[in-house]
Amino acid sequence: MCPHESLNFDAGRLEKIEALSAGHHQIYPYSFDRTTSICEIKSRFADIGHEKSEESVAIAGRIYTVRNHGKTVFADLGDEQGRLQLYIKKNDVGEEQFSLFTQHLDRGDIIGVSGHLFRTKLGEITLWVDQLTLLTKSLCPLPEKFHGLKDTESRYRQRYVDLIMNEKARETFRVRSRIISLIRQFLGERGFLEFETPTLQPVYGGANARPFTTYHNCLDQTLFLRIATELYLKRLLVGGFEKIFEIGKNFRNEDIDTSHNPEFTAIEIYEAYRDYNDMMDLMEEFLSSLVNSIHGQDHVEFEGTTISFAGPWRRITMEGAVREYAGIDVLATSPEELKAFAIEHAVPEHEKAGSPREYLVLFFEFFAEKQLIQPTFVYDFPIENSPLAKRHRTRDGFTERFELFINGMEIANGFSELNDPIDQMNRLEAQDRKRQSGDLEAQMVDYDFINALGYGMPPTGGVGFGIDRVVMLLTNNTSIKEVILFPSMKTPVSCVTRNEDESPEEPAPPA
Repeated sequence: MCPHESLNFDAGRLEKIEALSAGHHQIYPYSFDRTTSICEIKSRFADIGHEKSEESVAIAGRIYTVRNHGKTVFADLGDEQGRLQLYIKKNDVGEEQFSLFTQHLDRGDIIGVSGHLFRTKLGEITLWVDQLTLLTKSLCPLPEKFHGLKDTESRYRQRYVDLIMNEKARETFRVRSRIISLIRQFLGERGFLEFETPTLQPVYGGANARPFTTYHNCLDQTLFLRIATELYLKRLLVGGFEKIFEIGKNFRNEDIDTSHNPEFTAIEIYEAYRDYNDMMDLMEEFLSSLVNSIHGQDHVEFEGTTISFAGPWRRITMEGAVREYAGIDVLATSPEELKAFAIEHAVPEHEKAGSPREYLVLFFEFFAEKQLIQPTFVYDFPIENSPLAKRHRTRDGFTERFELFINGMEIANGFSELNDPIDQMNRLEAQDRKRQSGDLEAQMVDYDFINALGYGMPPTGGVGFGIDRVVMLLTNNTSIKEVILFPSMKTPVSCVTRNEDESPEEPAPPA
């Protein structure tokens, strides 16, 4: 059925286009001079009575419903922010325009209209149309159901239809846009500068994740879509910038679920001469401010639970969280007893753990994460899973790292940033040995980054968080696909085309 057979063009609408063309109607004009919007009309004419307004207005939008009553027609017109009822009378618009509307226009078509406002006997603000212009003839019919697409997969694959029919979806993405603007405003007011770093990288790093691999013909070089912005932003700290951030896309070749998408939007923030305690303070101030700006209060409703962003937020060590939620003191228990405990509770991948600190991470993920509903900072992570964080100033074998959890979901990850080039080289080389032994999520060694650290990076606090997950929390959406306009979806088998010389196999892992 692919590609052209998957088009949803309606035969009857194609016939109408032919008829309009034969009648020399302009089907896709270049512009329309609208004087206002539907939202502005409802505000300005809130007190309108049954008499027509003296002022004439011109608006444009999509036809959503049509109710034909012979020589009069009622229709609902929608623009970006609202809908307005139209009253179209044959005697007022004339035979030609009335015939155009009743015989050649359909739900989904985009039109421009002008006329005067009045209020119907039922109390609805309505535009009494005196001029009608076709602006776009739609070839694909809108879903018959008023509420739009019911099938979730169709909503994601055809987001454009979802947005046409679903005001909740449009509002979610309005809020998303506002959130990103507020992030920039918050940081800009505090002296942070926004930068852009490479998306295509010769060496990937900054997180433990499997990358997407590509090849640049001119450079004759394997490249990777970035998994994080961290290592390039730290080069800027070396270069002398002290308060920096980047909002951008990251790409990770990982599983897809309700909180993960291979392509996602993240922000990383760095401030020289700060540490992870300062970054926790920054996140608490920032998210509390964001919630108040969006909702006008310090709490949100999410899946029937009230989540309060009022400070101070809870802070607990990873060791303390496991002791509380798993009932075991990991660091005071032998590896043999930890293994037996893991087997007893069917902890996934327990066979990969050997040391108490490795069990600590597994037990935290299995027992504690899902219990952290209210905003909670979990801090002091083992050095084994924190290759870019500074060693803890008082706890041997640990790093100054934290993660923020809300509703059982990791929201942010922050460090006192590692700026010792020798320590950093040793840790990345240990990661690289894991990678070459088959760990697909271990990091490569970026020797140019280590060389940059050799010139000196000031003590720095850093934090990164996924914007998609924050939008989920602030819009009460339980799936990340609801807050990403075009989420990653598997292409239907019938629509996959491949040249004979193309290989479906993934490139070999980098050496």
